[in-house]
Amino acid sequence: MQVEELNTAEMKAIKNSKVRDYAQFIKMRLASLVVFSAAIGFVIGSHTVDWKKMLLLILGGFLVTGSSNGFNQIIEKNLDKLMHRTYLRPLPQERMSTSESYILAILMGITGISILWIFMNPLSGILGLVALILYTAVYTPLKRFTPFAVFVGAFPGAIPPLLGYVASTSGFGEISFQAWVLFAVQFMWQFPHFWSIAWVLDDDYKKAGFQMLPSLGGRDKSSAFQVLVYTLFLLPISLLPVVFHMSGVVSAFIILICGIYFTFQAYTLYRDCTVEAARKLMFGSFFYLPVVQIAVMLGY
Repeated sequence: MQVEELNTAEMKAIKNSKVRDYAQFIKMRLASLVVFSAAIGFVIGSHTVDWKKMLLLILGGFLVTGSSNGFNQIIEKNLDKLMHRTYLRPLPQERMSTSESYILAILMGITGISILWIFMNPLSGILGLVALILYTAVYTPLKRFTPFAVFVGAFPGAIPPLLGYVASTSGFGEISFQAWVLFAVQFMWQFPHFWSIAWVLDDDYKKAGFQMLPSLGGRDKSSAFQVLVYTLFLLPISLLPVVFHMSGVVSAFIILICGIYFTFQAYTLYRDCTVEAARKLMFGSFFYLPVVQIAVMLGY
């Protein structure tokens, strides 16, 4: 009986560890944030929210994002071994085999794109495929060669709200002006977001040869200045939904307050050029985007 209980306990431990490995492989928290943006875009584009369709969008978007993150880790398996923040991932630690990883990433990608294509519309499936290809085949390998990779990565990173809005349309799917506005906000947000993360993790990134900060000098005034400039540009772009009557005065007030505070954080980074200032900006970016998107969605 004791042996059976021990075996059962061991099996549960193995099962739980495998679930944790898969959660790491698909980058669960990142995938959840991406899907949140798509869901917001869907609600903004819908006259009346079809909740069944929205759940399918969340599922399809989650699978495509998980597939992209999985392929990213397959490609960077040997590089992840070099960095403190990634060396415990399942592939560097060989808790997952490369073949298992490929099977999981391919199945998630095919299933996710199929869900978007069949249950949303074909254009949603195409956008999901474009995001997957750009992220894995262009952005991921480019990170080792040029800081321009952040600009390239901003395109697939800004697709989720655009895709969500397109998913709310009928027929083949349609990209309206409002959808492009949502894309523009998320596109511009990614520069202070990614660069603040890159500033905090610069020493770790250098171990793998990643060039993520905008200046070749790394953590210098030039990088901090570019972060500040892009954050300043983000403020008027975030107000575009108000300008084009996608939301109202209350939303404008919320967006303005968030934008001013976010800009202050970017200015603090420019003034001090410290890791602590970059860390505050990084956490500010996590707060900024969902609040702005919810403000636009509420439409007041």
